[in-house]
Amino acid sequence: MPNPKRKHTPHRRDCRRSANSKLDVPNSGKCSNCGVVKMPHKICAECGFYNGELITPKKMKKSEKSALQQQETDKQ
Repeated sequence: MPNPKRKHTPHRRDCRRSANSKLDVPNSGKCSNCGVVKMPHKICAECGFYNGELITPKKMKKSEKSALQQQETDKQ
């Protein structure tokens, strides 16, 4: 294998490595349901909606579920 004839300067090395820091930020959009910034063509992590439809319901803690069930039984 051929070897380099001379050492590359730190400036040349660092300029090559800095190219990765100049990458563009990926596109983003807003959720149609809650308005949180999210990646396009992905389900919203906050509310679980995609394209105006509920895909995955938001996970609730057991205490929240029991409180919600208690409210429903009080209404009836």
